[in-house]
Amino acid sequence: MAEQAVRQRSTAARVALAVCAALAFAGFVALGTWQVERRAWKLDLIARVEQRVHAPASAAPGRTEWPTVNAANDEYRHVRLAGTFLHDKETLVQASTKLGAGFWVLTPLRSSADGSIVLVNRGFVPPEAQKRAARTATEPKGETTVDGLLRLTEPKGGFLRKNDPTGDRWFSRDVQAIAAARGLADVAPYFVDAEAVPAKSGAPAADTPAWPAGGLTVISFPNSHLVYALTWYGLALMVLIAAWFVRRSENAAHADARPADQDARRDG
Repeated sequence: MAEQAVRQRSTAARVALAVCAALAFAGFVALGTWQVERRAWKLDLIARVEQRVHAPASAAPGRTEWPTVNAANDEYRHVRLAGTFLHDKETLVQASTKLGAGFWVLTPLRSSADGSIVLVNRGFVPPEAQKRAARTATEPKGETTVDGLLRLTEPKGGFLRKNDPTGDRWFSRDVQAIAAARGLADVAPYFVDAEAVPAKSGAPAADTPAWPAGGLTVISFPNSHLVYALTWYGLALMVLIAAWFVRRSENAAHADARPADQDARRDG
């Protein structure tokens, strides 16, 4: 009876181990397949964004289109808008760029078409060019046309930093919060990263950029899904190999045990 109970427990343990291995294998395969699907989605997103960025500039979404603006269809669209800058209501947002640490200059642009407001990221300035009087570029006056990339608002603040409207310290381009702090109404739910202003023909090359320096938008989509997929599929393969080794060891143990059982019966 004791030997039978031991065998029953051993059988139950093998069944439980087999079930766990099957669940682990199925889970790893599912995760790997999910990463393959995510990779296909990411590659499609990258292709769509590349197409938007290099397409000819089209009119920025007007007031009637604001409710439908979204990341899937509009992020990084190459757009054009015309209006007048409200330089006295600009906002500096902390930035880190290839030119160093400093600030983005967000300036409201009042649309010529309907009088609505769009925040325009005119570009980067270093700390020594925070003040408007210290900048080398001439501020656009009157009717101005701006080409750039449409970007969605950033309401969550910067990394581990929240915007402080009261102290006028900004770490992300939160359109609604900036508009409220500057007393602006009828503001688009997006902002535009302005393109770099081309140098005038025949002008000598400057040692430093004309501040603010536009055209510094970084378009980067991390795409490690293939590595993740191979990792999950590799773990699934390891489960199969481990199950094969366990099964092989059990078969070998049973084969060794049979002669001993037969000898025991003869002796009995």
